[in-house]
Amino acid sequence: MIQFAMRRILLSIPILLTVVTLIFFLMRTMPGGPAVAVLGDYASKEAIEALEKQMGLDRSLWVQYADFLGSLVRGDLGKSIINGRPIAPEVGRVLPYTLQLAFTSLLLGIVLGIPMGVFTALRRNAFPDYLGRTLSLAGVSIPTFFLGILLMLLFSIQLDLFPVMGAGDSSDLRDTLYHLFLPTLTLGLMMTAYITRTTRSAMLNVLQEEYVRTARAKGLRERIVIYGHALRNAFIPIISFIGVYAIILIGNSILVEIVFSRPGLGKMMIGAIKQRDYMTLQSVMVVYASLVVFINLLIDLSYGLIDPRIKYE
Repeated sequence: MIQFAMRRILLSIPILLTVVTLIFFLMRTMPGGPAVAVLGDYASKEAIEALEKQMGLDRSLWVQYADFLGSLVRGDLGKSIINGRPIAPEVGRVLPYTLQLAFTSLLLGIVLGIPMGVFTALRRNAFPDYLGRTLSLAGVSIPTFFLGILLMLLFSIQLDLFPVMGAGDSSDLRDTLYHLFLPTLTLGLMMTAYITRTTRSAMLNVLQEEYVRTARAKGLRERIVIYGHALRNAFIPIISFIGVYAIILIGNSILVEIVFSRPGLGKMMIGAIKQRDYMTLQSVMVVYASLVVFINLLIDLSYGLIDPRIKYE
């Protein structure tokens, strides 16, 4: 297991390096260059050259790239062009809010989606199956920001049960969860829809296998057949898709943070785009890319825990 984990960790390093490299070069090949993107199309040549010198863009591209990688290794994300403050502390301040939202939404999706997927698969083409498929299709189809607005209108405006915006007092767990409920419900319902459909499909495939028929023929209890044999073997495709959906969830968290006016990486990214803060935008994109690679690494490592045969491959 240790060797398997080490191989996966080492494999993730060149993947992350490739993504970070793409971000670096894409940001520098935008129309007009980063300095023009910050100052605008009507900025004078002198102002553009002065900003390029301030940002270090007057040096060779490869020298910039080497400095960029060296800074990342040291944990230095650079300084904001707008206020001149270091970006890393600001990312460290808002990152926990994004992780809170992503983790609780994913947990809600797993807790609700897997049982619903198993339940609908066991009642294929019956009323519960049609109902579950309809609800999951609606959850996949409704835009995340629109669902957030609907939940806000219902629970905050009409029923006055939960706050409309903000993240609450981070030192007070009860207040934090109180403000986290609606954003989590928004993303969690979307995750529930995705995971329900994936679990149902995986279970339907597994239930047709010979070993499931053999287990039933031996007289094992249906609960043992379903949860001890079928669901366990269906976990590999389920977890694979959960990893994909988790990445989608992180992307959708940007919209949810805006709708509920929560601090987070998404709101920080939108602010950088509005202010044309090139350095902050680049740094947030690197952090998002690192989260995606880290999620994929966790999914790969979980395979070895679910299926012992993978440990030796």
